[in-house]
Amino acid sequence: MPALTDDEVRRRVLDAADQLFYARGVQAVGMDALRAEAGVPLKRLYQVFGSKEAVVEQVLTRRQRMWNDLVDAALASGGTPRDKLLAIYDGLAQWATDDDFRGCLFINTFGELGGTTPRVAEFVRAQKAEFQQRVAALVAEAGGSATLAAQLAILAEGVQTTTAIAGDNAAAAHARSAAEVLIGSALTSTTDHWADPTIGG
Repeated sequence: MPALTDDEVRRRVLDAADQLFYARGVQAVGMDALRAEAGVPLKRLYQVFGSKEAVVEQVLTRRQRMWNDLVDAALASGGTPRDKLLAIYDGLAQWATDDDFRGCLFINTFGELGGTTPRVAEFVRAQKAEFQQRVAALVAEAGGSATLAAQLAILAEGVQTTTAIAGDNAAAAHARSAAEVLIGSALTSTTDHWADPTIGG
């Protein structure tokens, strides 16, 4: 049987790590467990990755692509910026119906390693900041403020954690309703501000 290439080892290990980290948590899964699940010799695992922290970082890199794909699909289903913002919560509701849903791997990993592994903590913060920037761009396009963008991003993050704990996806519907109220109120206030001749110069 031919030896596995580095790319094959990487794919097998990352597939196994993604599944095990998401189901059990990062700290509960050792390199031996990854080796066994991936069917890769431990020596080859270390040759390709070097350390467990490197495995964690590459799993999170893959998860970031998955998250971006989820957001892209949600945004593609909306028309106006407002529709796109609300579609994010629809996408979260759909994701939460997956049988293996355990919330956000970034949040879960930060909870486990954020205080002891600075590189992982920095990676998670960067992922969250990127999502917040995407929301902020849509809010700005809709005529809303940075405050509204922060509120909507926090709602989306809360959906993932609450759904994982509750075991159902009711939180996504509640968050969507709250987002509708926030968006409606904020955009109405903005319109009224510019329409009121007594405000401004």
